[in-house]
Amino acid sequence: MKTSMKVLIGIGIAILLLIGSIVGSYNGLVTKSETVETALSQIDNQLQRRNDLIPNLVETVKRYAAHEEEIFTNLAEARAKLAGAGTIAQQAEADAAINSALSRLLAIAENYPDLKANENFIQLQDELAGTENRIATARRDYNEASRTYNTSVRRFPTNIFANIFGFERVDYFEASDEARNTPDVGDLFGN
Repeated sequence: MKTSMKVLIGIGIAILLLIGSIVGSYNGLVTKSETVETALSQIDNQLQRRNDLIPNLVETVKRYAAHEEEIFTNLAEARAKLAGAGTIAQQAEADAAINSALSRLLAIAENYPDLKANENFIQLQDELAGTENRIATARRDYNEASRTYNTSVRRFPTNIFANIFGFERVDYFEASDEARNTPDVGDLFGN
């Protein structure tokens, strides 16, 4: 009787340990998944902040450079592309298009000394630079959270529970091929 009781207690402890391991793995994956989602929402918040600054910047530049319509159109199209982005890859591609258009817009400002000295333009430029830094930080935080989560999803034995409960790897926020190339703004100045 004593031996069978010890065996039952041993089996019970093993079952409790197994259940504890499953629950711990599941809860750990949920926590990491939520961290990824939170980091992604921070990218969205900062991209929206930048998107909200762009119309003010465009209006300020338009007052001085009304004939530069192509850049204004490109910027509007890039903002619309970002608003319609459904995946991280599409968001990264739209972000690259906005960065490219903003670079060209700011390069155009170099041709207008009065614009460069405009207090509103300077303030908007500073806010935009601060927002770009926040976007870079949010991307880095998202990628770090994604790395931690993806590592957990792939490591043994958590990978077994991840497969059972449907946890899948997430994409990193990566620059598009277009964003990796330095834009040629020489054409804007007739060079």
